[in-house]
Amino acid sequence: MSGEKAVGVVLVSHSAEVASSVVELARGLAGGAAGVPVAAAGGREDGGLGTSAELVSAAAASVDRGAGVAVLTDLGSAVLTVKALLAEGDELPENTRLLDAPFVEGAVAAVVTAAAGADLDAVEAAASEAYGYRKV
Repeated sequence: MSGEKAVGVVLVSHSAEVASSVVELARGLAGGAAGVPVAAAGGREDGGLGTSAELVSAAAASVDRGAGVAVLTDLGSAVLTVKALLAEGDELPENTRLLDAPFVEGAVAAVVTAAAGADLDAVEAAASEAYGYRKV
């Protein structure tokens, strides 16, 4: 996919370790998904727990390949941070979308779908459908 338009995926967690681990898991379950631009935006700049608007903005910019950026979050203030950035209008790449999806299952579905070359609408649909994954 290098050089081609591709949907980028950003995983925003209160923990850098959680965000990075979910990126690794999603890539692994997507067969490596080497061509899918995926970035973790976890924790604060000082390494502590929390959400950093600067880290989210930088991660989104790093995965922007012109086909949109899908952002998945873990908990409440991560959602609020992304919503605030979207409201600013110039803090995130054009066509960045906050997805309503479970963090881990949604991330896997988003990365797998993006790896197949799908557009942002399809990536969003796949991630959102992860709410329906039954475990029992």
